[in-house]
Amino acid sequence: MISSREPALLLAGGGARAAYQVGVLKAIATLVPRAHPLPFRILCGTSAGALNASALASYASNFRLGVKHLEKTWGEFRTEQVYRCSTGELFGHLLGRVGRMFQSESTERPAASLFDNQPLRELLNTVVDFKRIDRHIHQGYLRAVAITASCYNNGESVSFYEGIPQYEDWLRAKRRGTRTRLTSEHLMASAAIPLVFPAIKVGQHFFGDGSVHQMSPLSPAIHLGASKILVIGMDPPQTEDALHRPYVPSSAAVAGHLLDTIFADTLNADVERLERINDTIFRLEQAGMTHPTLRRIDSLLIQPELDFTEVAHKHYHRLPKPVQKLLNLIGVDRDTPSSIVSYLLFEKEYCQELIQLGFEQALKNEDQLHAYLELGGRPVE
Repeated sequence: MISSREPALLLAGGGARAAYQVGVLKAIATLVPRAHPLPFRILCGTSAGALNASALASYASNFRLGVKHLEKTWGEFRTEQVYRCSTGELFGHLLGRVGRMFQSESTERPAASLFDNQPLRELLNTVVDFKRIDRHIHQGYLRAVAITASCYNNGESVSFYEGIPQYEDWLRAKRRGTRTRLTSEHLMASAAIPLVFPAIKVGQHFFGDGSVHQMSPLSPAIHLGASKILVIGMDPPQTEDALHRPYVPSSAAVAGHLLDTIFADTLNADVERLERINDTIFRLEQAGMTHPTLRRIDSLLIQPELDFTEVAHKHYHRLPKPVQKLLNLIGVDRDTPSSIVSYLLFEKEYCQELIQLGFEQALKNEDQLHAYLELGGRPVE
């Protein structure tokens, strides 16, 4: 039986790297009984992780079916399903940006971006059934789903959430939780990688990728009442070779480094902070004391062991030729030590390899996952 406690799943951002999360979820699906509902009562996602979280939420009554749906989507990906990448579309979009530079300041201009990701909006409306998310909350399969985006107007990290009536909005320094009915626009906003994809207008404000300004990625799950959090990150450990590699970074390498910082650094720091708080609570309990506001929240972090940049550059040739030419202009090619490609390579061969990596990594953590899910043994089929 799945515990009646409030387990949460947190899916971090990372563009095409989020295929790795599907592999981890696929492994978890082998640990629960067939036709079992989602073993996480709270789902939180950022950027591409928000897309995965929302897709799972729409299949909350049958976890395995939801994972199969995700695996089919990622396993058949092509870049044109995410952003326009033919020669005419790509360079037409860029020329349009140049033309708008000469428009009057009073003219409302579309948000600037390197790529036009309108195809992603169309894909989301076929992959995610938002009405089913609402129905699953009412049926008790879910307590809440939270999608985090960054507000460009005021610099706040905003977690748009849909959940049971008992929840109240929260406000902390530069971050807030806002109840809403989730739509594809919230997902588009959360996945709008700065400068790569255009900012999205939600209400009166413009939003971008949720990993920007997200100083406390665990915050939404904690505010929504999680007693334990499974975090699927996408930041591989640095190798000794990388730490001591002597090279002058190109502009492309710097851009990749900035993306890595946006998507990974705050998550790792927040998990460490949670562990320190748990240790403080333990020490207080050992001394026969309690804290009036602190509560223990267990966490399990699953991260890749292999650098996605290496995997992506092995598949570099699968990028559409116009995209390769555009990246060449900013100094990115097959041999460039930049992680940009790993975020933009929405091609099925690359995604399938990441899914397999995630599956194998999760199986290495099978005992920990059993303990997290509080399962007695392997499911009887």
